[in-house]
Amino acid sequence: MKLASFDGGRIGLVNGDDIIDITGEVNVTPGAWPPVGMLHVIERFPSLKARLAALAENAPRKPLERVHLETPIAWPNKVIAFPANYHAHVEEMKRGTGLISPFKADGQGFFLKANSSLSGPAEPIVLPNIPERQIHHECELAVIIGKGGRQITREQALEHVFGYACLIDVVVRGKEERVMRKSYDTFCPVGPWIVTADEVPDHTAIDLRLTVNGELRQQASTRDLIVDIPEMIRMASAVMTLHPGDIIASGTPAGVGPITGGDKVVIEIAHVGSMTLDVIQGENGGHPVWDKSRTQPDPASVSTP
Repeated sequence: MKLASFDGGRIGLVNGDDIIDITGEVNVTPGAWPPVGMLHVIERFPSLKARLAALAENAPRKPLERVHLETPIAWPNKVIAFPANYHAHVEEMKRGTGLISPFKADGQGFFLKANSSLSGPAEPIVLPNIPERQIHHECELAVIIGKGGRQITREQALEHVFGYACLIDVVVRGKEERVMRKSYDTFCPVGPWIVTADEVPDHTAIDLRLTVNGELRQQASTRDLIVDIPEMIRMASAVMTLHPGDIIASGTPAGVGPITGGDKVVIEIAHVGSMTLDVIQGENGGHPVWDKSRTQPDPASVSTP
């Protein structure tokens, strides 16, 4: 099943090239603040699933091209991200920094990314006006938590996965704190919908790729992860309670690179979907914190997912 947010917080089921509006069926109020409608759907999904499956067969629908798709989860409790989580990307970092052994995800853990950086498949990535800095794309799988919990074991972890989505983690390269460099508005596109876990045949072999202007930049599979999906859930829940709708960003494979205004970025994930995003140069976002020059490689900046 594919669940989407569209047209100002409405909830829909995606069926082929069409969408079925289920907003009323799931008792969500479009435009409500905070925008937590999808969180309630995820939390109640076990009791809603049979009714939604029936709607998918019989309810009226409209073409996807006639609606405005939004990020499927606009207000999660948290966005959790795992840095340096592919071996090839770690090797890439070594070449970029001259470091012999930068920390990997299994040794340095995770960080949080601001919810306000979330954007949807129909929104551009807006670059801040900091011309002295490179801004990079990072292709990632979003793991959506369905059942919350704390101290979740590896053996139980997949029971807590609601589904998956495409995610691009955008980052300003530099020495500043990682959360600041990764939390500009539009720096976390997620979508185009959530695919429930039962539609993904093998979580250990999900292929993902990213192109910029038609050039292949990143290509990998979840089989290459250092910290796999069950261990991400185990690690995160050892520290904090996970809630329905929490987003875990899996980390990025090798091939991260710069994006500039006018670029077109495409992310594709097998069994999940794809997003095509325009990159535009914004006028805002400058601050003296970005003005200091870089005089040496920054292991923190190149080790982020």
